[in-house]
Amino acid sequence: MREKVRPLYLELMGYLSQAPSLEHSYYLSDETLWNQYHATIDELNNLTNKNYDRFKISNILGRNNRQEIANSEYRNKLSGLIMRLYGEYFPDEPQPFSGQPSTVVTQTNNQSVQVAILLDFQSFIDKKLYSADLEEKEKNFLQKIKDSLPNIKTSVELVGLVISIAKDLGLNIEQILKLFKGGL
Repeated sequence: MREKVRPLYLELMGYLSQAPSLEHSYYLSDETLWNQYHATIDELNNLTNKNYDRFKISNILGRNNRQEIANSEYRNKLSGLIMRLYGEYFPDEPQPFSGQPSTVVTQTNNQSVQVAILLDFQSFIDKKLYSADLEEKEKNFLQKIKDSLPNIKTSVELVGLVISIAKDLGLNIEQILKLFKGGL
């Protein structure tokens, strides 16, 4: 189970590393931010048969005709979930946020770049999936890629996955380029 949880654990750490600092933002209004986080918790719940819903953002405010969340709540819940997963699945590894390098990231620079690429790719796909201007074939394509990302270990595998799924769904290169234009 540990190795199945690891991609989600790293994804959550990626979200925290990209979260706005508390000094620069008291409230966050990008709904994709917490929707993506909640989707990751749902995936974690399904994968582990446990319930991590208490780490979801519960206080969504309606202000100035838009929804917002407190940045501090987002960061606290995200950090809490990361530490919970650390305690349950990775207690023999260096503690996150301790200043000690992570064994996953320090194995090679190449691996850390690959993890970052996968996290960015998943984030991009999540944002695209939330947009309303996708055709059903395009949504299916992106969802199949997203579902397969936890099994991807290298950038070469990622490229192969994209090509294979596009071929299976009958997407041509122009359709793929249209989906990824302006994205990554």
